Amino acid sequence: MLKRLTRHPAVQAAGAWLLGQYLALVYATTRWQLVGIEHLRAMEPLAIAGQGAIACFWHERLPMMPMLWQRARQEVPALGGGRRAHVLVSRHRDGRFIGDVVTRFDLDMVYASSSKGGASGLRTLLRLLRAGDLAAITPDGPRGPRRVPAPGVAQLAMASGLPVMPSAAATTRHIRLRSWDRMMLPLPFGRGVISVGAPITLVRGEEEEGLARIKAGLDACTDAADRALGLTPG
Repeated sequence: MLKRLTRHPAVQAAGAWLLGQYLALVYATTRWQLVGIEHLRAMEPLAIAGQGAIACFWHERLPMMPMLWQRARQEVPALGGGRRAHVLVSRHRDGRFIGDVVTRFDLDMVYASSSKGGASGLRTLLRLLRAGDLAAITPDGPRGPRRVPAPGVAQLAMASGLPVMPSAAATTRHIRLRSWDRMMLPLPFGRGVISVGAPITLVRGEEEEGLARIKAGLDACTDAADRALGLTPG
């Protein structure tokens, strides 16, 4: 009975609204620092030329990553200017719940997954990138394995010809969920770091090598965010 109730659309909508309100409180009361601003600014020529951009981050840092979009537009105004940011999420109800939460932060959802509709989701993102918008992917989502990138992000980068910008975030005040990804759920009134790594350009036909470089970049970004706050990486 309780399980059916929590799956009811009205209950899920209310839960998404409450979580969105909570995250807005966290973002507003956290003192944020941006690490790797030079890498973010390296994307400016692409933005000025009207090209899109690809950001990726591990699924475990998803609750904090809307701050990346907010800070990116502040630091590189060319990334704004009417451009939209699109996040690839699962068609499963968990993905739709995430979508309902983060849309309040000026993000659009593209619903797909590696198990169902993945190819159509990547095609949609490719079309949006060619129109000059931004795409964000959690390459180990929606169900893991943790910190193991699926090929979709490399395929999107090679098809679009655009570099991948690895990123991460962390806060001093947080709890770790007992989920497959050990998700970091931020708490209010802490210090936060958004970490951006050097853009990674992939060459067609080198998908496996490209994925290894993306994983290394994501791990380095995540570790940098943790270390900047005195946290133990991992």
